Amino acid sequence: MFRNFNGWEIIIVLLIILLLFGARKLPDLARSIGASAKEFRKGLDRGIDEEEESDS
Repeated sequence: MFRNFNGWEIIIVLLIILLLFGARKLPDLARSIGASAKEFRKGLDRGIDEEEESDS
């Protein structure tokens, strides 16, 4: 289904993202993606902790 990307394809995707969002919006976009990933991991950890407590 998914295949490996080579260097040129990654560069093209990054250029398209730069054109779509602009250089000024990229830091905000990266920051919000990082915060979302952090919250997602925190939620997964809570779910695992709750599952372990209910198994005991």
